[in-house]
Amino acid sequence: MTRIIPFVFVALALLFTGCLPKARRAPDLDAIFAQSKLRQGKRPVIIIPGILGSELVNGETKERVWIYLTTPKTDGLSLPISPDLRKNRDRIVATRIIERARVSSFLPEVSIYEALIRAMENYGGYTKGDWDNPDAAGGGLDKYYVFAYDWRRDNVENAQLLVRKIRELKQKLGSPDLRFNIIAHSMGGLITRYAAMYGDADLPADGSAPVPNWAGARHFDKIFMFGTPNEGSMQTMKLLLRGYSIGGFDISVLNREVALTSPAVFQLLPHQRTARFFDEELNPLTVDLYDPETWRKYGWSAWADPAFRNKFAGQPGAVSAGGRKSEFADVPLADLDGYFVNVLNRARLFHAALDADTAVPPSLSFFAFGSDCDPTQDGAILRKSAKTGLWQTMFSARDYQTAGGRTIRESDAAAKLYAPGDTIVTRRSLLAETLIDQNYRNSIFRRSLPVTSIFSCETHNELPNSKILQDNFLTALLQELK
Repeated sequence: MTRIIPFVFVALALLFTGCLPKARRAPDLDAIFAQSKLRQGKRPVIIIPGILGSELVNGETKERVWIYLTTPKTDGLSLPISPDLRKNRDRIVATRIIERARVSSFLPEVSIYEALIRAMENYGGYTKGDWDNPDAAGGGLDKYYVFAYDWRRDNVENAQLLVRKIRELKQKLGSPDLRFNIIAHSMGGLITRYAAMYGDADLPADGSAPVPNWAGARHFDKIFMFGTPNEGSMQTMKLLLRGYSIGGFDISVLNREVALTSPAVFQLLPHQRTARFFDEELNPLTVDLYDPETWRKYGWSAWADPAFRNKFAGQPGAVSAGGRKSEFADVPLADLDGYFVNVLNRARLFHAALDADTAVPPSLSFFAFGSDCDPTQDGAILRKSAKTGLWQTMFSARDYQTAGGRTIRESDAAAKLYAPGDTIVTRRSLLAETLIDQNYRNSIFRRSLPVTSIFSCETHNELPNSKILQDNFLTALLQELK
């Protein structure tokens, strides 16, 4: 999900891949599912997009804020900044999943989740369900529901929202024992996992280690995770350091100042046990990603940038010479620092919650759909500039000389920086292989049949749209009746 953000979602970087000839044949899903799609009584499905995958609008003016052709007049994407993360709210709300999108007037509209939606309808025989006004007579069967959410916000908040919406839907349907199948892309898989493991419970307020109770498992049957970064994604570091632009067009989609205000982005960082950093000699480094001093030392993110900090209340850049106030002119610098401490701690707890040593209830099945055909960011090299004395974070492999005069070859650097994956999420992260290697009885992997894994050579954003993967998940869905 060409290289885009974590885990993330934006198929926009795939502008031209759809035009390239395919060497392999795609399955004829019309023929394959011609009869099975007619079956009645199919368990309902909830589709959960990844980060950036839900349209965001101003709840008052209805102006679209994401995704947009021009800069919104009333609201930007930045969330308010204060140490109280739950109170950092604005007028923006999520409306729907993004099926097609255009980010520039001179670029064509591209498909995002459209192919997935059409597959559910045309090959699966599902019809779209209404969360607010469901068809109670049908008991919710043969329906798919879309969980659109504000992907900037904390993943735990969105997991809690998901559980509440499911409970309300089941009540309206009069089906308290109904279980749903889940199709979750990228970050949507993390939201689903938390919802299954903890229900609508928050992370421990005292900072203690989360203990799964699987309170939400009663709502789910099969969970299909497409490119889910179960151990995080190093692409998130690139986003927080550099922002994200589309391909060679240099069209800014998400700048690093906006990314800084999103708790969900930090929760997509590599988990502490899996983060891979190296010195210029390619020796492993231990880096505490949850410590603000680490970010200050290496100059990571807008938070550590003096130019950004200069925009806050009482700082020289808060008000321009012409009297124009910056976006953060009324926010004390202490609030920024308090926010940063808390957002990193929240990411630490979220990672711990997903990595908790536990066992999956036998009623729940996990499927991991991914790709391992492309070199995918898996590490970073930290070097100190001989000219400036400042630290540089190196994500791209190239030849270079160390301070001691040793030549590091591009191939040697690449071996540390990349691993097989889908261009955003590595195979290792999707399968949480690091936790397995460290003898964790992790929530989705320590089972006699830990997780059904299916791979196809697709980039991150194309995984849900792959006909090969659609063939597999539709087969699993249509072989069962509620």
